[in-house]
Amino acid sequence: MDGSRTLAPQRRGWRRALRSGLGRDFALGYALLVPLIVVLFGLLAYPIITALGITLQDKSIGTPGEFVGLRNYYQLLFEDKAFWRVVQNGFIFTLGSVGLKAIVGMCMALVLNRRIVLRGFFRGLLLLPWVAPTVVTTLAWRWILDLMGVFNYILTNVGILKLPVPWLAKYGTAMLSLVMVNAWRGFPFFGVTLLAGMQTIPPELYEAAEVDGASAWQRFWHITLPSLRTVILVVTTLSTIWTFNDFSIVWLLTRGGPVNATDVFATYTYKLGFEATRLGYGETVSVILAPVLVLIILFLSPLMLRGENE
Repeated sequence: MDGSRTLAPQRRGWRRALRSGLGRDFALGYALLVPLIVVLFGLLAYPIITALGITLQDKSIGTPGEFVGLRNYYQLLFEDKAFWRVVQNGFIFTLGSVGLKAIVGMCMALVLNRRIVLRGFFRGLLLLPWVAPTVVTTLAWRWILDLMGVFNYILTNVGILKLPVPWLAKYGTAMLSLVMVNAWRGFPFFGVTLLAGMQTIPPELYEAAEVDGASAWQRFWHITLPSLRTVILVVTTLSTIWTFNDFSIVWLLTRGGPVNATDVFATYTYKLGFEATRLGYGETVSVILAPVLVLIILFLSPLMLRGENE
């Protein structure tokens, strides 16, 4: 009893300090936060909790699930050999696509940052892969890379190939084709963002470096790249998340074939959950992906904050 009496004044003092610190409208602030909390719970917390619950069940579409505990996780990690092929494919696809997008996007930004003829026209033209509908551009690439498509027609007619190559149905070339198409679609995002960052760099830095005898490469390495470090990290983080979750390009081009050679997390989840109707097992694949993305964000976030502080 004595302890509760001594704690009561302390609680009242803490509440008075909170009110004085937050102002007279602190109660109104809490009231205004309630709708936001409800919306966030509905859009984020509820789907995540529901997905985690489904992974603990042997569940098919349209049927009640049977609780199996961690059996789906055990089977996925220790018995499903195709899953580890999917993990490998996911990293190859993501690292290859993001790396290629970063290189091509940087080249695009460097060229468009110079005073060239029709610069505005080329800026708009190079944005087309990014703004065009994914389905339209991907189906166009499927026609280009088909066995009887434009790419094989050109290569065989100029003598580079003797026979057409099934680019989308052959081991090695199928993943290479996916990386190329994804990079082609995503490099304008890198280019435009990096171009915006370049235009904030003071021209006096380049002029002073040029007077000191610095070459174009030295100006790029010691001025451009350090100035764009935070922008590069932000764009790379966003592109990595989007590429890891990419479904449309992979599904429309190869459907994960041949024989899981190009399956990534999104396509493998779809096959298990909707084609094989193993909803609980397929949901487990998508849940396993979440820690990977969290680790990527946790790794890159301190680098971005360090760049902003500098």
